[in-house]
Amino acid sequence: MTRWSPDQVTEAAPDAASLAAGRKLAVPGPWRETGCNDVLVWGQCQGSGKTPYQVSVDLTGPAYRCSCPSRKFPCKHALALLMLWSEGGLDESGQVATFAEEWASQRAERAAAPARAAAEGPADPAARAKRVDQRLARMDAGVEDFRLWLADLVRGGLAAARAQPYSFWDSAAARLVDAQVPALAERVREAGSQVHAREHWAAYLLAEVGRWWTITCAWQARERLDAAETAEVRIAVGWPQSSEEVRDGDVRPGPWTVLGAHRSDDGRLQQQRTWLAHDDGEVVAVLDFAGYGQALAVPQLSGARLDVELARYPGHPPRRALFRNPPAGAESVTGLPGRTSLAAAHGQAAASLGRAPWRDLHPAPLADVRIVGEGDRWLAQDTSGSLPIAAGTSVWTLLALSGGEPVDVFGELESGAFRPLAVWLDERVVAL
Repeated sequence: MTRWSPDQVTEAAPDAASLAAGRKLAVPGPWRETGCNDVLVWGQCQGSGKTPYQVSVDLTGPAYRCSCPSRKFPCKHALALLMLWSEGGLDESGQVATFAEEWASQRAERAAAPARAAAEGPADPAARAKRVDQRLARMDAGVEDFRLWLADLVRGGLAAARAQPYSFWDSAAARLVDAQVPALAERVREAGSQVHAREHWAAYLLAEVGRWWTITCAWQARERLDAAETAEVRIAVGWPQSSEEVRDGDVRPGPWTVLGAHRSDDGRLQQQRTWLAHDDGEVVAVLDFAGYGQALAVPQLSGARLDVELARYPGHPPRRALFRNPPAGAESVTGLPGRTSLAAAHGQAAASLGRAPWRDLHPAPLADVRIVGEGDRWLAQDTSGSLPIAAGTSVWTLLALSGGEPVDVFGELESGAFRPLAVWLDERVVAL
C-alpha cells in the first residue's frame, strides 16, 4: 500500500478538533508496540488510564478501530498513528499485533458473509412471489390515494397548502409509509418543512408537486417501461433492492477515482454520498447510511485512485453503486477527470432529468471556475455562465484555496445551485 502523504491524513480527519488533537499525540512518547505492513497499521497509545488504547487502521478500506470511547472515525489516536506512519516512524518488520490481527480477521469474516448466504440458496420462490404481489397491491392503493390528495392540494391552491400545519404533510407521508412507498413519503415530509423555510417557496412547491405527480404516473405505467426506466421509478418510490443482489449483478472493475463526497444529517438519518469516476468518464455515486447511534462508513479520500470493483444498481447514468470488495491501492491523482464548463454540466443535468424528471442531484466536474461575490450571494462563474453557490458551503475556504483565481472544482448541481465538494489543485485535492 502506498504510504499516505500528510495531506491525505489531514483529509481523513472528521473535524479540525480531532486533527489538532491528533497532531499533539503524533510523537513517539505515548506509543508502544507500533508497526505496519502492506495493509495494516497498529499501535498502543497510553492515555490517562492504566490500560493503553489499542489502535488499528486497515489501509485498504480505509477502516479504523480504537478502544477509546470516542465516536469519531477516525479518532485522534488513529490520526496520530497515521501521522507517524506517513512520516516513516513505524517499524515495518515486526509481527502484527494480536489485537490488530483479530480485528482484520473479523472484517474479512464479515466481508465473506454475503457470499456464504448466497451459497445457501434463495428463499422459497412461491412465498417470495406472494409477498411481492401483496406489496404491489398495497403500493398501488397507496399511490392512488396519494393522487387524490395531490388533486385536492392543487384544487385548493398553493397558498392554502402553505397555510396548512405540519400535520397536514406528515399525515400524508405517514399514509405513504403505510403503503410501503417510503421515498415518496420522505419527499412529502420534507416539503412540509421547506414551504415555510424557503424564500421562494411557491416555485419550490410547484416543482415538487409536479415531480410527485410524475412519479405516480410512472408507477402506474411501470409495465410499459424498459428495465432502466423501471429501476428509476422503483428508486423514486422507495422499492428496496438488497445489496447482495446488486453485488452479484452488474460489476465493473477499477480503477475508480474519488471525485468528492458529501455528508448530511437530518437528525434521524445520516447519509454519505461519494462520487467516483472511471477512466472512460462514467460517474457513479456510492451511498452510505447510518441511523441514530450508528457510525457512517469512513469516507474515501478525494483524489484517490482506487483499485476496486463497483457493483452498479440498475437505472440511468449516473448510477448508484456499491463497493464489491474493500478498496485498495489508494494512489493520488492529479487532474480532475471529465472537467467541463458550467453550460455543459447544465446540459448533462438536463439530459439526466429527461430520463428521470424527479432527480435532485447531478455531478458537475467544473474547469477553471472563479468564485465571485454578487450582492449578498456567492457565484461559481466561468466563461459560459454563473451559478449561485449552495448555502452551507465553506466559501472562505474555497476562496483561500483558489486565491481568487480560476480553479477546477468538483461538486453537485441541486435546485439551481452549485455545491462544491472538492478543489482540484495542481498537486493535491482538498475536500470541502
